[in-house]
Amino acid sequence: MVALLAGPLAGWANVVVVLNSGEASVSLIDPATRTEIRRLDVGKEPHHLMRTPDGRALIVANAMSNDLHFLDPVTGEVQRRMRNVPDPYQLGYSPDRRWFVTAALRLDRVDVYAVEGEGAQVNFRPMRQIALPKAPSHLIFSADSQFVFVTLQESHEIAAIRLTDQTVAWKLKVGDLPAGIWMTPDDRHLLVGVMGKDYVEVIDWRAQKSVKRIATGKGAHNFRPLGDGRHVFVSNRVEDTVSLIDQFTLEKKFDIAVPNGPDCMEVSADGKLLWVTQRWAKRVAVVDIGARKVVQTIPVGKSPHGIFFANSAAWK
Repeated sequence: MVALLAGPLAGWANVVVVLNSGEASVSLIDPATRTEIRRLDVGKEPHHLMRTPDGRALIVANAMSNDLHFLDPVTGEVQRRMRNVPDPYQLGYSPDRRWFVTAALRLDRVDVYAVEGEGAQVNFRPMRQIALPKAPSHLIFSADSQFVFVTLQESHEIAAIRLTDQTVAWKLKVGDLPAGIWMTPDDRHLLVGVMGKDYVEVIDWRAQKSVKRIATGKGAHNFRPLGDGRHVFVSNRVEDTVSLIDQFTLEKKFDIAVPNGPDCMEVSADGKLLWVTQRWAKRVAVVDIGARKVVQTIPVGKSPHGIFFANSAAWK
């Protein structure tokens, strides 16, 4: 076991935060030396994480212990633990900051909360639990905060939830085992990583129909923007590659080989490096985007999943 609090972290800035979903811990990495400087205990199965919209806290969602940890997004210091949040596998704030939504994968439902307050002291007031079989996984919002879209891995669908009344507006069949989901910058198309196949499905969500499939690689899984307003990466967990997609032309630009189950990603502030969790290797890969190759791997905990750093180019 590792200590939850073992001395101050004030000397470290812009640490890289990696969620070790297989051992209920968080690895903190110094980006300058690319070494793990500390490991913190959190709840069971931390899979995904996000910064609060005000930038004051980083929320780590612990699916099996039904709670959230709030960390300082720059230093990794633990700020707070919020209990009694059922199965927060995936999480997100609506763009207008009114709604907090979790995908409860093992409970086959999506939970909608009203947001009260900010930062680590925020409160999430339960509004509705929406049954959505089977295995709601990832989510993304429309730009106007009217809808949240959720992939349903085991029923091979996506669902659109209307946030004003917390009801399911529609469902649409997509490819096998849909996982990650992303909205293009023009708010026109949803990109869906079809994990059971080898492509990203493009959905015109207003017309409620599939308009294209972008071949990327087997196990197309999760997304992270490059930070230039145009391109987005998708990890292909079975193919052991990461692909870059042009969100305007809806075409793949190139692939980068990343072994051992590439999963979640983050982009360095200068846009030159892509950090990728390697789900099956207890490591994080650092990719030189220009050279299109892995230049280093960093040991972390078991089954690394979510990754974050505060000065990422992806969130400019």
